[in-house]
Amino acid sequence: MSKSAPEPRLATIEDFLAIPDEDRFHELIDGEIIEKAEPSGEHGETQGAVVTALRWPFGRGSGGGRPGGWWFATEVEIVIREAPRRIVRPDVAGWRRDRHPGPPRGRLVRQRPDWVAEILSTARTRDQVDKKHVYHQAHVDHYWILDPEAAALFVYRWHPDGYLEVLAAKRGDAVRAEPFDAIELRVGALFGDDEDDGD
Repeated sequence: MSKSAPEPRLATIEDFLAIPDEDRFHELIDGEIIEKAEPSGEHGETQGAVVTALRWPFGRGSGGGRPGGWWFATEVEIVIREAPRRIVRPDVAGWRRDRHPGPPRGRLVRQRPDWVAEILSTARTRDQVDKKHVYHQAHVDHYWILDPEAAALFVYRWHPDGYLEVLAAKRGDAVRAEPFDAIELRVGALFGDDEDDGD
């Protein structure tokens, strides 16, 4: 009678936190510590452009022609689910102020975001498939995927059966993209265009 191979040990939150802060550019998904892909220059530019495009109209209280109502953060470690163990590090995340009276705090944020955006780079399948499942299971209401190579935006809304794609747009388009549909956004601005003149 042969012995079966021992079950692999699942990584814990303690294992995750044992990685030195300066070296930790990882996520913990179902007991596996996964290093995030190295961001490209296009990835970094898009990440900054998304925050810039959304922070002025939405990243504060309302007034002065701004809808307001959101807290934003980049690259924060979020405990999205305790069991199975999941710590994600979205490129950009947002929390509604009406649900969270203060901005997310702490080394590990434990407040579920209401919106996340991932920017495609080398780990495209992880963002388009794996993390989409993780965010859906955690009931994150809205998920954006931004593709710098195609200058395209894909907007998803949570549904019990899976995320529904509610918008696909490209540079040159002006859109009302959930959950920030109170104002019109130019897709090119999400990719760093000063003025969106199209292709």
